[in-house]
Amino acid sequence: MSRRLRLPLLAALAALLFAPSGPGSGAARAAEPGTPPGEPVVVELFTSQGCSSCPPADELLGELAMRGDVLALSLHVDYWDYIGWKDTFASPPMSERQRAYARTTSARMVYTPQVVVDGTEEMIGSRRPAVLRAIEAAQAQPKPVAITLTADEQVQIAAGDAPPDGAVVWLVAYDHHRTADIARGENAGRRISYYNVVRSFERLGHWTGEALSFPVDCDSLIGPNRGAAILVQEGGYGPILGATRLQPKPR
Repeated sequence: MSRRLRLPLLAALAALLFAPSGPGSGAARAAEPGTPPGEPVVVELFTSQGCSSCPPADELLGELAMRGDVLALSLHVDYWDYIGWKDTFASPPMSERQRAYARTTSARMVYTPQVVVDGTEEMIGSRRPAVLRAIEAAQAQPKPVAITLTADEQVQIAAGDAPPDGAVVWLVAYDHHRTADIARGENAGRRISYYNVVRSFERLGHWTGEALSFPVDCDSLIGPNRGAAILVQEGGYGPILGATRLQPKPR
């Protein structure tokens, strides 16, 4: 069974556990070899090393991470750390992002493994048919916001029709592949592989319909096991209006 936690309890636990104590411009391309340019469907998996029902979802996300038409992201939450194992990739901002999605959709609880597709549709992350159907449906709705990366490493957000409250421009940094040897908790004794493990979501700015430009240091963000992407997301936690991977400037 997937693990679920009601929001009031989650807030209390979080408060307890984490109290202060080439050249030219063009579409950004994927850092991964062989990944084509384009606007991938964004699949976010909220997972935990302490969740026994999460490994099948982690495995599915690994398959999706190999697809050029999908930006698969693994976000490790920290609210299960109290049950016997502290997730080595988890951080409070990942849990807060999931809570924000719950508030946006008026959901009464958060849980793992949960998948959110393009910021709009959520489901249990191990339910392959449902996840694949949601990806296919998202592909039928092209993203309205164009994102490009110039030769001098400026991310450009094109002018367009913005939602009433605008959209947040996120810079997402992640590791392509990580493994964890889990010594305690529900997955004790297992070595589990994780894919596109998110290190950070950085808010670059707010898009209100006018063209925007942000400098990014791709060389510091991207390496043999590191990737980065730009998301334009309504309200910060609503529909994803634009998405693209970044790659280093050609040398």
